Amino acid sequence: MPLPPRRIAHLDMDAYFASVELLRRPDLRGLPLVIGGRRRPGQEGPGRLGDYRGRGVVTTCTYEARAFGVRSGMGLMKAAALAPEALLLHGDYETYSRVSRQFKAAVVQVAPRMEDRGIDEIYLDLTDLPGESRDLGLRLKGAVLAATGLTCSVGITPNKLLSKIASELQKPDGLTILDAADLPTRIWPLPVSAVNGIGPKATARLEALGLRTIGELAAADPALLVSTFGQAYGAWMAEAAQGRDDRDLVITREAKSMSRETTFERDLHPREDRARLTEILLDLCRRLAGDLARKGLAARTVGIKLRYEDFTTVSRDTSPGWAVSGEAGLRDAARDCLRRVPMDRRLRLLGLRAGALVPAGTAGAPRGLFDPDPDGA
Repeated sequence: MPLPPRRIAHLDMDAYFASVELLRRPDLRGLPLVIGGRRRPGQEGPGRLGDYRGRGVVTTCTYEARAFGVRSGMGLMKAAALAPEALLLHGDYETYSRVSRQFKAAVVQVAPRMEDRGIDEIYLDLTDLPGESRDLGLRLKGAVLAATGLTCSVGITPNKLLSKIASELQKPDGLTILDAADLPTRIWPLPVSAVNGIGPKATARLEALGLRTIGELAAADPALLVSTFGQAYGAWMAEAAQGRDDRDLVITREAKSMSRETTFERDLHPREDRARLTEILLDLCRRLAGDLARKGLAARTVGIKLRYEDFTTVSRDTSPGWAVSGEAGLRDAARDCLRRVPMDRRLRLLGLRAGALVPAGTAGAPRGLFDPDPDGA
């Protein structure tokens, strides 16, 4: 007996970071606004994007900025060439995380089965919930708006692959409901890059084969795809183009590690820029400690990552012997790691990682009188 069709929703916040900023700065609404880069000391309000100098990237931007061709992941210098008069604002990621928790808490009151996909997107299983899909979609959107004042776009289809595509079709503030019968008219005319998992390189190779739309990909010989992309990826492409996806939602995902890292605006030397590097490391410790506290976790291992000016990357880990969760414990462990890496070249990135995570307060070994305090108390 065949299983009943599923109803899977993909909920995606609209221009999330920029939208959060516009709640606090309504005077910027309707203007091309770009979020990205790092805040400099004393810098509070937005600056002119055309005045930016550095290696930062666009985290997100308003739809007004997208009209100029600015996109997430684009280098800020390239974005400045496209939209020099746009406004540049550096992100407040603690606030974005707090609002993210608020919208997810509101949504699970409507649809409890949730797969968390990041700070601004989730999947929801609506299969067993009473009510029509449109009514459920409107309830989800209303819950997000009431909790945060923000809009989101929702796609509801029989599977995760199609729902993610559908949530993009009517942005912003959209609600798109599709089933298998809508595949030829709503999905197949889209470019192959609309399929999550077909990136720029694969898109270019498909275009070289004359396959530019999902419909053309669906009509292609699966043997051609397998010979070009390999058995697993080629076969997956053929299935995805037909709208097939039997993946279940991952309702719980236990974190194995948490990390924070930052790429510098300019390369920093371990000796000449010691004060600035110390400031950055302490900030990473503070932010990672906050992440651990919000999740109620502690780390049995702590690691650092360094990327030098020639893009060589090294990492070192340490296991203090007890579970670390506070700023002081992270700082001491990070410094222990730093003693074991070369400090003779300029650095472009510094990262801090908490691994082997355990519930806070349950895994700390008894400490002797002279043992370091893992929580900095």
